[in-house]
Amino acid sequence: MANSKSQIVDWEAVLTGIFRGKTLMECGKDHTLFQQGQPADSLFYIRRGRVKLAVISQEGKEAIVAVLNAGEFFGEGCIAGQQLRMATAVAMTDCTLDRIEKSLMIRLLHEQHEVSELFVTHLLSRNIRYEADLVDQLFNSSEKRLARILLLLAHFGKESRAEAVLPRISQDDLAQMVGTTRSRVSHFMNKFRGLGFINYDDNGLTVHSGLLSVVLHD
Repeated sequence: MANSKSQIVDWEAVLTGIFRGKTLMECGKDHTLFQQGQPADSLFYIRRGRVKLAVISQEGKEAIVAVLNAGEFFGEGCIAGQQLRMATAVAMTDCTLDRIEKSLMIRLLHEQHEVSELFVTHLLSRNIRYEADLVDQLFNSSEKRLARILLLLAHFGKESRAEAVLPRISQDDLAQMVGTTRSRVSHFMNKFRGLGFINYDDNGLTVHSGLLSVVLHD
């Protein structure tokens, strides 16, 4: 779902007025919200914080398939009949979330037209993002994929030209998101910093607009 403040406030207002079938949760960094293969019986709305979705292959290889921010849902596959979780959800920061039971969300979608419209908008936005991610994975180099992911994490083009991404974001996490090795990520991060496209220190990582040139360059 788009991260405009009006939409976030709309969702929080809707969920705040509901007491049955919804649980407000507070969790710390690295807390596992659900695991791949568990029953899919609820979805989550992020009020504060950031969550990653990761999948693990039968060979034990892990890949991060999405990083979600405040104002977004995840676990919504249960609404479409998904029986088991397709990914593991882990808090990347301290988080405040609403856990919404499947039956409650289905009732809201049926009874409240504005809720249904907003949720469809969320699903369409997520689908567009996943299609773009697939194209990126199929056709772009690992350097371009890393640059694009950093720009997405920094919400490039929305509110500012440079924004802190995460305090001490792991290069292992970035490698899983890009689909490459940690050493390659380290090489490209050092290159981006040398070119002035990013800065990182103990306070976190900042992405500058110049990084867009890596994505646009043929």
